[in-house]
Amino acid sequence: MYRRTFLQSAAAVSGLLPLAARPSFAGLYQAAAAATGDLEAVRGDGRPVTLPASSIKDLAASLRGPVLLASSAGYDAARRVLNPSIDKRPALIVQPTGTADVRRAVSFASAHGLLVAVKCGGHSFSGMSTCDKGLQIDLSNMRGVRVDPKAKRAYVEGGTLLGLVDHEAAAHGMMTPLGTVSHTGVGGLTTGGGFGRLARKYGLAVDNVVGVDVVTADGSVRHGDATENPDLYWGVRGGGGNFGVVTNFEFQLHPFSGIVTGGEVVFPIARARDLLRFYAEWSQKAPDDLYVDFVMSQPSGGKDGVSLLHICYCGDDADRDLATLRTLGTPIANTIKAQPYVAFQKSGDYTDARTMGEYMKSGFTTGISEKLIAGVIDGFEGHPARSTGVFTQHAGGAIGRHPVGTCAFPHRHAQHALMAAVSWKVGDDAAPHMAWTRKYWSTIEPLTSGFYINEVNDESRAVLNANYRENFPRMVAVKKQYDPANLFRLNANVQPA
Repeated sequence: MYRRTFLQSAAAVSGLLPLAARPSFAGLYQAAAAATGDLEAVRGDGRPVTLPASSIKDLAASLRGPVLLASSAGYDAARRVLNPSIDKRPALIVQPTGTADVRRAVSFASAHGLLVAVKCGGHSFSGMSTCDKGLQIDLSNMRGVRVDPKAKRAYVEGGTLLGLVDHEAAAHGMMTPLGTVSHTGVGGLTTGGGFGRLARKYGLAVDNVVGVDVVTADGSVRHGDATENPDLYWGVRGGGGNFGVVTNFEFQLHPFSGIVTGGEVVFPIARARDLLRFYAEWSQKAPDDLYVDFVMSQPSGGKDGVSLLHICYCGDDADRDLATLRTLGTPIANTIKAQPYVAFQKSGDYTDARTMGEYMKSGFTTGISEKLIAGVIDGFEGHPARSTGVFTQHAGGAIGRHPVGTCAFPHRHAQHALMAAVSWKVGDDAAPHMAWTRKYWSTIEPLTSGFYINEVNDESRAVLNANYRENFPRMVAVKKQYDPANLFRLNANVQPA
């Protein structure tokens, strides 16, 4: 989502990091096979468990992909997620090369009752795609897309990043709606719902999934669609990682010109109240072709803050549908222009310099009232030691026209997602910045209705359950059927009945 673009740009974090060289599978296998001692790990319920060296060797021997231990080359890169304030150390990491490896890893975890984390793109804001002393399944070796233009389908491996889907689909004059940052993992994005710049026109990512292959907790691989394992198909689309590891997605594709009109109009932060009031009205009346976000940010170091509107228009008359922007006056900057959709999808990418910790709270709105505007603006406080921001993601349109119950995603009422986020230099004391965010959000949260499970952070069990709304009873039943021991719990977790 747009949150990370804001946090990184506001903190002026830049510069490309070289990709770590990937060691050979043979070398990694040898490192695991050479383990001479047993390995201390934890079960899903937190109890300690000892993994015999022989069982780790057997696991490594059964896989095409590598098993990484703490001493293995590549271990540190694999365990990391994109929020650098998360610094967890799995007991071991499996990097599958295909579904067979995923099945073996899941079976191993189930046999030992291990805590399991599944990593696709590593965008889990709360760090749930890694873990301490458990088993991490890192899907980074499972990235690929096959497009069938006649059937208007894209077949996507579970570890794929959404930019690859955009690229391959666009080559055939097609697209499917996926996210706003090209290095986001398709698996995590989609199973949580999948908001993006074209979702108001074509629906969420989950609304465009027509089939899935899932490795469930017993190590079985099951196909799910409207007729085969329909409950699993229903649950995966909006239930997060609760039901297993999705190794393949089948997406509906839509004919698309490949060109959008997009960019930002930027104003001083002093205009934020007027801009949010304008946004509240304009976004509610917008055609499905128009996606627009509001952003207010105050960088660290005493730099000037800004407020802006982020635009993506996929219709055929930008002059007409964007004309009202002219009533806002002269902006500091205006980057709105016609450009390739694939390129615009990369405009929110950022390089991970691992220098800024991050924390966020979020919720859905059914509209933006004067009371909400006052709460957002009046309670906002910058700080010289952090980047501070509040921003929206536009919903509504086609998203809301799917009936609740079509899939596990329950928030069809949402008109916007509203987020408050802070970032700070790693090594600084995070506590005051997190405390400010919680206090600020406490005045806004009563004006929201539910939250996006991909933004789950430190919510209570009761809040998590209530967030699935009327879909919760069915979620519990599906969880009991496919994961009765709650092997997959590092998510917006539903406990089996």
